[in-house]
Amino acid sequence: MGKQLVVIFIFLSGICLGQRKYTADKYFEVFAYKKAAELYEKIYDKGNESYEIVSRLGDSHYYNSEFLEAEKWYKILMDNYESITASEYFFRYAQSLKSNGKIKESDKWLLKFSKIKENDSRGQALEENEDYFNKYSNEKKKIFVNITNLSVNTQYSDFGGFIYDNKLYFASTKPIGENDKLYKWNNQPHLNIYKANEVYDEEKQIIDLEEEKIISSLSSQYHESNAVITSDGKTMYFTRTNFNGKKLEGGDNQIAYLKIYKAELINGEWGNIKELPFNNDNYSAGHPTLSPDEKTLYFISDMPNGFGETDIYKVALLEDNTYGEPVNLGKEINTEGREMFPFIAKNNTLYFASDGHLGLGALDIFESKNNSDTYQKPNNLGAPINGSYDDFAFVIDDERNKGFFSSNRKGGKGDDDIYSFILYNCKEDITGIVSEEKSNKPILGATVKLIDSNGKVQAQQVTGKNGDYRFVEVDCEKKFVIIAEKEDYKADTKQLQTLNVNKELVTTNLSLKPLIIENQIVINSIYFDFDEYTIRKDAEYELEHIVSVMKNHPEMIIRIESHTDSRGSKEYNKKLSDKRAKSTKAYIVSRGISPERIEKTLGYGEEKLLNNCDDTTSCSTKEHQKNRRSYFYIVKK
Repeated sequence: MGKQLVVIFIFLSGICLGQRKYTADKYFEVFAYKKAAELYEKIYDKGNESYEIVSRLGDSHYYNSEFLEAEKWYKILMDNYESITASEYFFRYAQSLKSNGKIKESDKWLLKFSKIKENDSRGQALEENEDYFNKYSNEKKKIFVNITNLSVNTQYSDFGGFIYDNKLYFASTKPIGENDKLYKWNNQPHLNIYKANEVYDEEKQIIDLEEEKIISSLSSQYHESNAVITSDGKTMYFTRTNFNGKKLEGGDNQIAYLKIYKAELINGEWGNIKELPFNNDNYSAGHPTLSPDEKTLYFISDMPNGFGETDIYKVALLEDNTYGEPVNLGKEINTEGREMFPFIAKNNTLYFASDGHLGLGALDIFESKNNSDTYQKPNNLGAPINGSYDDFAFVIDDERNKGFFSSNRKGGKGDDDIYSFILYNCKEDITGIVSEEKSNKPILGATVKLIDSNGKVQAQQVTGKNGDYRFVEVDCEKKFVIIAEKEDYKADTKQLQTLNVNKELVTTNLSLKPLIIENQIVINSIYFDFDEYTIRKDAEYELEHIVSVMKNHPEMIIRIESHTDSRGSKEYNKKLSDKRAKSTKAYIVSRGISPERIEKTLGYGEEKLLNNCDDTTSCSTKEHQKNRRSYFYIVKK
């Protein structure tokens, strides 16, 4: 029920009973999908298997989130009319299949949709992220625990929410009297706004609601929902069908759309209800929410010139009780599909529901971080918040690590149910000591960096006199790389993964190898290929340590010595080692070191072998390679 709020309309003119198809079409056109589906199916059973009848049967079930039935009729449509079927039916069929757990089949049809509508972001998203389902199902961005179906849920539609003063404000279609009119979309009563007290069950460690109460001062004979209240508790914004207090008001097409209204708290009751000036009789506006500073109202609308069926907009709340012009949040947030139920958390993160962004089901919940007043590419919250059906109306209290969302997932009590959750903020500390290799002496002043799996530096520290470091409150179950480095030392790098134990201590020690030992700059051996003097890639990496040390010590002067193995004549090896020494110098000079700072280069050939691999001994290639090396002696510091 709640997912369709933006298109909950009431047809104002009377319905003239006549031919059954005419009647079915009229119910369909006024969004009375339950009745329309019943009539269209009888028409189909009598032999009318036309494109229009089958497609409308699929749509009637799709828009009521009856995805098994929707899949059935869309399959018949594709089996018989695929070549002439409008592109949007490919998308709805793919969504229905996904909601029914047929992921590969769904992806196949979404790719077909993408080929028909090449510039549509919904198909492009799958092409760019084919492993999305596994990722969203298993990757934990936030850890939501103790998800609970609330005791206030009924067999009807209960959804939405706004947390204020330890109460949840929500909407429900549960009947409030014996003569409640039924809304033709889904044969349920109209929506009313309720509030209920939050309670925490210590034994079960769950959030629930009690003492629910209808806010009767807001109720008309039509729909009210999606309340949001200012921090001082004096002003409320909410959604209502276009009702002037006496009758429904229709636009040019005689349809009553949704509008956003404002109410004031007067003597403990909500009154002085006025519609906002940017409403329009010819399109809907609804689902209001406020920015943390309460200077901006966010809402959804199907107003002209948007990106999709419903988009998220924002409008400035000005000091003189006036409003700015509505501004579309742009194509980073809005798609060709439906974006609905926005909520802005206290840290300015935007949460919303969408069937246009790639997800696990029909409507999925997404979050978007705000950077310089611009919302970034949304992230799917993943399981267990999102599932195969509709998930929406997400609200969170980050300070108390709790929140609510709505869903029509299997196992619920009614059409839509409200669920609570607790946010398990698992954090761990990473600590360790940076010491010198061999001596194990702690190193003062080493820089330690914590780098995430995307290569971004998350934190950085400099070690104290005990060589210790500590990164606090690091996310659990994440992979990191830790690097310790200091001038004149070779850096140490270690990989680690945090655990799934809150407040656990993860210890990772690092050791740095000195580059200056006595009168040498000591690096791993610089090896050359047999009979070659070209600097290899692995040698370049090692030579960068020489470059770093010499840049750290601008007055330093060195001498380079090069050696070969015993293969070849002594005279030839002498010349080869000289070329290798000069090649090594050339690389260092190419990195910005003055040639005058390299006093000389000496080639010793095979005069100083490190093993017994002389001309009289048979040795392996690896043993010979040990003798092809260079040394770097410090002549002056």
